Amino acid sequence: MPQKKRIKKVRKIKIKNVLIALFLLIFIILFICGILKAKISNIYIIGNDILTDKQIIEEAKLSDYPSFITTKSKDIKNNLLKNNYIKDVKITKKLPTKIYIEITENKILAIKDDGIILENNKIVENTYNITTAPTLTNDISNVMKEFCKYFALVDNTILNKISQIEYSPNNVDKYRFLLYMNDGNEVYITLTKIEKINKYNDIKDQLGNNLGILYLDSGDYYEIKS
Repeated sequence: MPQKKRIKKVRKIKIKNVLIALFLLIFIILFICGILKAKISNIYIIGNDILTDKQIIEEAKLSDYPSFITTKSKDIKNNLLKNNYIKDVKITKKLPTKIYIEITENKILAIKDDGIILENNKIVENTYNITTAPTLTNDISNVMKEFCKYFALVDNTILNKISQIEYSPNNVDKYRFLLYMNDGNEVYITLTKIEKINKYNDIKDQLGNNLGILYLDSGDYYEIKS
């Protein structure tokens, strides 16, 4: 018997479908490239007091508003944590191209010579020309760690009312300090009782217009200046 010839079916490629697929591919590529190249549009900074927004943006290496996608939160945080004045950083990226930077600064406790004493037990350069903190008048190297630990508990509003801090130990108290207040009063305090100074405004109201020496290190009594 004669064999039947096999008929090969030729599938016609539809040009229309190819063009659509090619168009979609190009569109996807361009879309991805656009996302990768999209720059940060807005930077919101929260919690800073010592450093300005501009300084934070510069130290975070965001001055040229780089790509939103390729800029890593970890890199921003690491750049900022190199600054001794910054204690912690939280970075939040929000679509389409916004970045939120929440700063926690190390508290400034005192000015010592040309440096600044921070709550993290460091004396750093007075980079930002700070003049509002109290001045430490003498050496506290033997109680530095304790000083930082306890003075960090003082409210900023009260800390700003102190003009000078003098280390003034006696035979029974290694951690005794004398605080010279901006209003003319003087306060003796020991580090372990430092939080008493946070009630200074209430105590002062009870004293009226009198100026004197307040002993909060022991006895909690007031001696009017002659």
